[in-house]
Amino acid sequence: MSRTRTTFRCRDCGAAAPRWAGRCATCGEWNTVEEEATVPDGPPGGADGSPRRPEAAPVEIGVLAGLDEPVMPTGLAEFDRVLAGGLTPASVTLLAGEPGTGKSTLLLQVLAGLAAGGRRSLLVSAEESLAQVHRRADRLGALCPGLWVAADTDLGRIRAAASRLAVDVLVVDSVQTVSDPASGSPPGSVAQVRACAQRLVDDAKSGGPAVVLVGHVTKDGSIAGPRVLEHLVDTVLTFEGERHDTLRMLRAVKHRFGPVGELGLWEMTGAGLSGVTDAGALLLADRRPGTPGSVVFPALEGRRPLLVEIQALVAPAAPGTARRAASGYETGRLTQLLAVLERRAGLALGGQDVYVSAVGGIRLADPGADLAVALAVASAATGRVVDEDLVVLGEVGLGGELRRVPNAARRLADAGRLGFGRVLAPAGSAVADGLALLAAGTLEEALDGHLGRLSRPPRLRVVTGGHPSAG
Repeated sequence: MSRTRTTFRCRDCGAAAPRWAGRCATCGEWNTVEEEATVPDGPPGGADGSPRRPEAAPVEIGVLAGLDEPVMPTGLAEFDRVLAGGLTPASVTLLAGEPGTGKSTLLLQVLAGLAAGGRRSLLVSAEESLAQVHRRADRLGALCPGLWVAADTDLGRIRAAASRLAVDVLVVDSVQTVSDPASGSPPGSVAQVRACAQRLVDDAKSGGPAVVLVGHVTKDGSIAGPRVLEHLVDTVLTFEGERHDTLRMLRAVKHRFGPVGELGLWEMTGAGLSGVTDAGALLLADRRPGTPGSVVFPALEGRRPLLVEIQALVAPAAPGTARRAASGYETGRLTQLLAVLERRAGLALGGQDVYVSAVGGIRLADPGADLAVALAVASAATGRVVDEDLVVLGEVGLGGELRRVPNAARRLADAGRLGFGRVLAPAGSAVADGLALLAAGTLEEALDGHLGRLSRPPRLRVVTGGHPSAG
C-alpha cells in the first residue's frame, strides 16, 4: 500500500513548501499555506477505481488531416470572436473573473445560444440554488430546451449526470467549490481543486463534453488556485469590468485553437449582456473636449481597433511625497516616461503628484501609448488643451526619440468616422486615408508643436494621404 506523504502548498499560487509558514515565499501572500496529503504512487486505476485511459498509439502526422472537429458557435458574436468561432468539442476552458462582474450571466447566455443551435448542455451551479439560477435564466430569456441545471458539489455525481444526459457542454461554476471524496483532501484545497480539474480534463479528452470551469481571482487580479490549472486547460479567459460600471471585457490569454489577444465587449443591461459593436463610440461617449490632460490613443486589441481616452492629472505634492499612480497603464512605464519628460523635454515634475487613467477600464500594455500618455501629462501640467480632432500614437525611447508603432493604419480605421482628422505620430508612420499626419521625430518636437514652446521651436511636418513628405 502506498504511504501518504504530507506537504504544504499555497492555495493562491500552488507553490509547494517543505514546512508550514505564515507567508508564502513565492507569491508573498499571508495565511495561504495549507497542509496537503499526497500519495506518491497511486493505484493502477483512477482515484475512484475507474480504469485508466488506454495508451495512445503513435500516428503518422500525415493521416491526421480532416480529423479536426468544427467549433460550436454560441450565437454571441463577441464570445465567438474571442474563441475564433466558438467552443471547440472536447476542449477545456477556464473562465476567471472577480465576483460580481457577470460570469454566471455570460455563461447562461452562452448556453442558451448553444441550446438554440441544437446543443445539449449541463450547468452545475455549486454556489447558487436552482431557484436562483432559474430566476436569472428567466430574466435573460434563457429558459431553453436542452439546457439542464444541477446544484451539486460532488464530482462523482456531476460526472455521472453529464454522462447520463450525453451533453455537449458541461459548465462547472465554480471549480473551487467542487470536491472529490476519493482525493482525501479538504474541499477548496489546492490538491482538491487540482484533482477535480484533472478528472474533468480526462473526461473531455476521452470523448466527453467540452468543459468550462469558472475560477475565482485573487486580490491582485490573478487566477486563484494552483497555477497547474492554467497548464491543464486548453483556453484561459478573463472576464473584466468594474462592478459599478456597465462595460465588460472578455480576453483570451491562452487559446490552443486560435489566436490570443482578441477582445470581446459587452454592456451590462437589465436584460443581460448586450454585445458592443461600436466600441470607439462607447468608450468616447462621455469625453469632454477642451479639458487639459485628455488625449485619444488608437489601441489595437487583437484585430480590433479601439479609440481610448487617456486622462492625466498633475497636482502639487507635499514635500518628499510625490505620487505616481496609473489605472489601466503600467506604473513602471509611467515613471520612466516622467523621467524622459524631465530630462529630454525640460518638463519638471519632481514635486508633483501625477495620475494617469485609461478611461473605460481598458488596460494598455502597448508601448505605442507612450506618446499619448506623455502628451496628456504635459497638457495637465501646463493647463494647455490638446486639439479635440487629434489622435496620438508612438513609442518613446529613453533618448526622447519617437518610434513607429506597427499596424498604425488599422488602429486608425474608425478615427475619421468618429470625427478625428489629424494624427500625431513618429515620422514615417502610415495612417488611414483621409487623416493628416503630423510627423515628429522626438518627444520634444511633439510637445512643442501641440502645447506651445516648452524648450525650442517645433519642427513638425504636415502630411496628407498617410505618407510623410521630405522637409
